[in-house]
Amino acid sequence: MVKLIDDDDISITDKGHGKKKNQKLKPYLVMNFLMRSSDENHTVPAEDIVAHLMECGIYAERRSIYRDIEEINKALLIVDEEMTVKEAEEAIKEDENMKLVVYDKHSKGFYLRQRHYDLNDIRLLAECVYSAKFLAEGQAKRLADVVCEFVSEYQADTIKHDALLTDRVKTNNRSVILNIATINEAMSRGLDGQRHTPEKISFKYLKFTINDVSKQVERRRGNSYVVSPYKLLINDGNYYLLAFDDKSQEIRTYRVDRMKKVDRTGEPREGSQAFLAIDLKNYTRRAFSMYSGNQQRVKLRFINPLLDTAIERFGTSAVSYTKTDDKHFTVETDVDISDQFYGWLLGFGKRVKILSPQPIVKEFAEYLDKIRQMY
Repeated sequence: MVKLIDDDDISITDKGHGKKKNQKLKPYLVMNFLMRSSDENHTVPAEDIVAHLMECGIYAERRSIYRDIEEINKALLIVDEEMTVKEAEEAIKEDENMKLVVYDKHSKGFYLRQRHYDLNDIRLLAECVYSAKFLAEGQAKRLADVVCEFVSEYQADTIKHDALLTDRVKTNNRSVILNIATINEAMSRGLDGQRHTPEKISFKYLKFTINDVSKQVERRRGNSYVVSPYKLLINDGNYYLLAFDDKSQEIRTYRVDRMKKVDRTGEPREGSQAFLAIDLKNYTRRAFSMYSGNQQRVKLRFINPLLDTAIERFGTSAVSYTKTDDKHFTVETDVDISDQFYGWLLGFGKRVKILSPQPIVKEFAEYLDKIRQMY
């Protein structure tokens, strides 16, 4: 028997029958093509799938595409539903809706139906990536591309276009993702399959100066911070590290996007008792509300339309909300008394009033007098 190889790299016998190469690759390539090129609103005819395979250097016939898709549908059920081959075949035979690759009779084409998520899920994830202030613009676009691999190219274009319509303040620090990885390694109790003792990290901390607002400079004249990391937190689009500071011997928060040259020191971390002593929810609420001062129980009176605002700020745990009259309600809560707290109150003008304790009422009045004297 004589064997010849034609221009398409297909082995042909002298009887005219061909043994086509790389046929085992077809189902994977068909699946990948459908993931990128199809959705409920965009179908792909078998002829286009054949053309795509030919571009990849694989010979395919139209009828073989139908067989490949049958195998893909069975394989997806085996993986997703943990079925056997026989169970997958019976499930598809009993219910056509079990197929993930669907043939649309009206458009005469195939499309991949999403099962574990829908377009809105991916849109939300992409929006979260774009809105993260701690990511540089290039990093956000790259991660959005990763997220959008789960939808078709048409849907991905729509998601990226919609998400980019709003201008956002982004960090210029391109090492944030590496910083997070280093911090997680330092906090880990296991690395590379081995036991690991959580350790301290060192880093440079950055700030802006009025001399040049286009770039940040190092705090402490370039001297390193050394802290014991305990928790990574996200608030208002920023990434924060909650850590025990060696210098102050206190639990403090640091913006990860302002950290530079983050390194593990190899020294066991300290401050475990200080970390365990804090109420994490209460601590973060106070820290991220920009309050930093002596904590006191205060009573505030708000107009009724500000109830949502008050709850968003103070929460509902260990906070008392009481109806005062038809137009007002009172809030009794623990607050860190500071200029930042007073400034927050000022933003509401006459719509909020401190009722007690009297020393805080007096202090707020003096705060107002100091501002008034400036004008």
